[in-house]
Amino acid sequence: MSIHSTARARSRPQLVTSGVGVERGGRLVLTDISIAVTTGTRLGVVGENGRGKSTLLHVLAGRLPPDAGEVTRIGSLGIAEQEMTVERGRTIGDLVDIELADTRAAMHRLDAATSALAESRAGADVEYAAALDDVTALDAWDADRRVDIALQELGAITDRSRRLTTMSVGERYRVRLACLLGAHHDFLLLDEPTNHLDQHGLEFLTDALRSTKSGVVLVSHDRALLADVATHVLDLDPSIDGRPRLYGNGYAGYLEGRTRERVRWEQAYERHQVEQARLADDLSTAQNRLQAGWRPPKGTGKHQRATRAPSLVRAVNRRLDNLHAHDVTKPVPPLQFRLPELPTMRGVTLLHAEQVTVTNRLATPVTVELSSGDRLLVTGPNGSGKSTLLAVLAGHLHPDHGHARLAADARVGLVAQESPSADRRTARDVYRTRLYELLNNGLTEAETVSLRSLGLLQSADLARPVAELSMGQQRRLDLALALAARPHLLLLDEPTNHLSIALVDELTQALDTTPAAVVIVTHDRQLRHDLQHWPTIALPQHPRHRE
Repeated sequence: MSIHSTARARSRPQLVTSGVGVERGGRLVLTDISIAVTTGTRLGVVGENGRGKSTLLHVLAGRLPPDAGEVTRIGSLGIAEQEMTVERGRTIGDLVDIELADTRAAMHRLDAATSALAESRAGADVEYAAALDDVTALDAWDADRRVDIALQELGAITDRSRRLTTMSVGERYRVRLACLLGAHHDFLLLDEPTNHLDQHGLEFLTDALRSTKSGVVLVSHDRALLADVATHVLDLDPSIDGRPRLYGNGYAGYLEGRTRERVRWEQAYERHQVEQARLADDLSTAQNRLQAGWRPPKGTGKHQRATRAPSLVRAVNRRLDNLHAHDVTKPVPPLQFRLPELPTMRGVTLLHAEQVTVTNRLATPVTVELSSGDRLLVTGPNGSGKSTLLAVLAGHLHPDHGHARLAADARVGLVAQESPSADRRTARDVYRTRLYELLNNGLTEAETVSLRSLGLLQSADLARPVAELSMGQQRRLDLALALAARPHLLLLDEPTNHLSIALVDELTQALDTTPAAVVIVTHDRQLRHDLQHWPTIALPQHPRHRE
């Protein structure tokens, strides 16, 4: 394993991996990753939850050394992680200064070179020319303005004195993303950048990534963003030879190539199984002939008659050995989500909310009436009160004005926007605890749902501590916990966040057909398009967020 890295590139920037592999806890997370990212490359990274997408970003950033292979970085880079570690006392301004350190240093060198030139120092003209080239390449004069624009357009907090510890995960992410977009790094490494953006922010990010001169590595579930931005797609899901697949022609090329690759794998496996069965039959026949002292018909040469049966056995064994040397693994069946049968309460209003508001959180009065089978899509900019509305509907928050009433015996499942803090309990133990709670509250075992039946987590992941699961796997567990009681009403806040593309597609189809009532809060453009036939509440921007 080796890593080669330089600061900002003075020649052509490169981000290259060769045969990179990462192992964690005896489990291969990444295998044989070989990619090259240069200026203008926008690489989308996809795969099922837990396939190592975030791990790959950490390797590219130099934060995690690979166990195998080589990483070469020529140029500067910035990374936006799903969760950002925050040092106590650090402000937005501190974060801006960190990301703009190169531009700050370039401006300082130009100032020093300008003074030296004014004083007619020896070699000052050369130093000035080099410093001017650096400042021009970075467009350093405009860096702070670019950050300010990005903060505004992404709906981030603009007060540079604001401490990061006082902000939510989403607020910190938007600030970090704005800093990266303003810094003009050679490479941008972005982990699920759309999770915390509203419609306006999504449009700004899309335009920024399409116009940037930086190389981009983008881990995302957002199908619309991948379709709009990605020039190539790296698929980390299992393949016929165990290696990741790199597809050109953007997201469309990936969809076409993935389908073609899966068909080829299944066909190759089927041919391999047929040939193996045929050779096994040939071997059995040859061995039976050998045991029976079989000889060819008279007229065959003496030597041939004496050795025919043993030679047949040897020949078939050689063919079998050759076949086993080129074994085709069985196509890995992907996880397939199965929404349980959810109950209905016919002729009953499940939930009635009348003109509900929450001070400083949900300014617009909302009236909602839901019965079994009803659908509702809630949209609006960040800060409009969408999550607050779901908390009111779930009974977790009392409105300051109006009222919300849930029908007797009606069960509600809520998936919040952010997963709770992960602990060292296994996913299986967390789910069992939830089931015990439900049974103690009067539900029968038949009214609950087994974790395995949902198809959300692999068997091996059930035994892992939740803190060791990926964000996407934790999100799958959140969904499972919400479904455990077979709710009459399902409330989902940004349900596509962190989930794999395949699961998002399956979930969308299932939610559109379930007999339960469903309310979804989302900024996801593809999901909104897929559910455009649903009734919609569009909340306006909260007055305190307006200019």
